[in-house]
Amino acid sequence: MIIMKKLQTPAQLIEQVYVAILDAICDGTLPPNERITQEGLAEQLGVSRQPILQAFQILKREGFIEESGRKGVIVTPLDPLRLVQLYQVRAALDALAASEAARRVREHGAEPYRAEGEKLIRQGREAAVGENDYRRVQADIAFHQFIYRMSGNPVIGETTAIHWHHIRRVMSAILQSDVRTFDGVWDEHENILLAILAGDEQQAGVRARQHAESAAENLARRLDDEEHASKRKQA
Repeated sequence: MIIMKKLQTPAQLIEQVYVAILDAICDGTLPPNERITQEGLAEQLGVSRQPILQAFQILKREGFIEESGRKGVIVTPLDPLRLVQLYQVRAALDALAASEAARRVREHGAEPYRAEGEKLIRQGREAAVGENDYRRVQADIAFHQFIYRMSGNPVIGETTAIHWHHIRRVMSAILQSDVRTFDGVWDEHENILLAILAGDEQQAGVRARQHAESAAENLARRLDDEEHASKRKQA
């Protein structure tokens, strides 16, 4: 069964192959524990095995795929502990980004950012009540990337980039069985934005950290529930 489109452009082929496989992992097309082969992906993407091999090396290094004995290469299982660890780092960076964004607002004014921030909140609320899981996840990511840009520190966005791919695959997996994952999220986002636009560094940082910690707890709990449900089915 074809799961991904063939790639036609020869330029930067390794990067294209890497992105295609990464997206399939993150959106659940290639689910956790799925066995994947160089031959199968090469056929589906219409490329030779060489760029697949090189993309595999990158994906292994980043923790998206792993060797699994006789099964060969599989998509890395979702790990609640790993998720919590990722969010510990993200909570610190999100708090820093929100605090710095508020400081810049206090020094330079909120008007350059207000319209875009409010637009992202509206779009996020619309996505949250819609039926498109991809839009839900992308709206969430877009809001946080906006805060990173507002901070004026590009290192924050660069540092969190790989984290978001791991978080995206967790969110996508959970949304397939429970859309309540996004209940209340956009209220929290709006509260973060309001603190930033008010130039309140302390409140912006506190709200951003609390939001990340709450998200970590929520997603980890849902992952545990999914794992226990899966084990009961196998028993």
